[in-house]
Amino acid sequence: MSTVNNKENWYRNIVLFLSSQTISLFGSSLVQYAIMWHITLTTESGLMMTLYILCGFLPTFILSPVAGVWADRYNRKLLIMLSDGLIAFATLILAILFLMGYDPIWLLFVMAAVRAFGTGIQTPSVGAILPQIVPKEKLTKVNGINGSIQAIIMFVSPMVSAALLTLASIETIFFIDVVTAAIAIFTLLAFLKIPAHQKATEEQTTSYFSDFKEGLKYVNNHAFLKKFFAFFAIFFVLMAPAAFLTPLQVTRSFGDDVWRLTAIEIAFSIGMMVGGGVIASWGGFQNKIKTMTLASIIMGVCTVVLGIIPFFWIYLVFMALFGLAMPIFNTPTTVLLQEKIEEGFLGRVFGVMGMISTSMMPIGMLIFGPLADFIDIEWLLLGTGAFIIILSFFLGRDKVLIEAGKPTSTVQES
Repeated sequence: MSTVNNKENWYRNIVLFLSSQTISLFGSSLVQYAIMWHITLTTESGLMMTLYILCGFLPTFILSPVAGVWADRYNRKLLIMLSDGLIAFATLILAILFLMGYDPIWLLFVMAAVRAFGTGIQTPSVGAILPQIVPKEKLTKVNGINGSIQAIIMFVSPMVSAALLTLASIETIFFIDVVTAAIAIFTLLAFLKIPAHQKATEEQTTSYFSDFKEGLKYVNNHAFLKKFFAFFAIFFVLMAPAAFLTPLQVTRSFGDDVWRLTAIEIAFSIGMMVGGGVIASWGGFQNKIKTMTLASIIMGVCTVVLGIIPFFWIYLVFMALFGLAMPIFNTPTTVLLQEKIEEGFLGRVFGVMGMISTSMMPIGMLIFGPLADFIDIEWLLLGTGAFIIILSFFLGRDKVLIEAGKPTSTVQES
């Protein structure tokens, strides 16, 4: 606990941690875009892109509950380093095979699956390790800053990846990812001192399955978690058209110019950057559920407006506003879990969260994707946007969730 109490220590630790994660994420994003564009350009096949997307999310979904147990049983810093190392090693092998002239498309699917496997290990560990480094009252600011950093990488990496692909080979981008991962691992290993959390220092006397069952029981015994996750499951399904079908809508309604698709990505990314800064400096309402409610109403309204706007430039403004609302929604969500969940269960709770976030949008796409061939996407956006607004009002009026959203000190005093 001394690391959290010592102000200089926590500040130094979080700067080192976020720096290492930013470097690693940048390399990973470069590769992700390079692979996606390589598959698009060499196959020009929607089926191949679908297979790539499936390979990129299924392992994360399958592994999330197990990875959540690992994050509660073992040293989280070590798990983050191992997942980075696994991804870097697989990328290195791929780069060597491509250099030798062996470059079948199925190798890229395997690579996407390995990367998703590494992400599945890493995500619950990162979510659970932050409360070990950061004082509770600083979690919103730190998570907001982290959201802004991720948005900047989302904004920069497609452009850098495209530039590198025109100037150099795809193998060069693979090697850049290996180097960035190595720097991130070295930073964590050499400079970041985080003691293992209590459960990781104890002898493990229970099986993985019983630990996982214990995690589900923990969720089941907390009424706010059950309602929280139910809200998220419905919310992510309703978000699918806005997340996945807007590029197709733009192509159909405004024109198939590449600059238009690039413009909506840039507008959304700029919005996210600003939103991360807003939530980091503002901190949100005292009650985190109220902050989430405000952000989800904004996203619902933006979804409706995206379905009725006839002018592309106004469309971009609302796409940016949508992006701005995302960190204002995501940050209090993460902080609420980090504050309210006992340290020994954080990994498993984030594991369940990971399962919901990786599965519900694709399920939404299975519903709305085929519908988009028979119904105008504008109508799908209008319908899902209206339901998001209604869902937001239920969120903001739920007594159990409002009670859970109160500041930690208020809950402890009452």
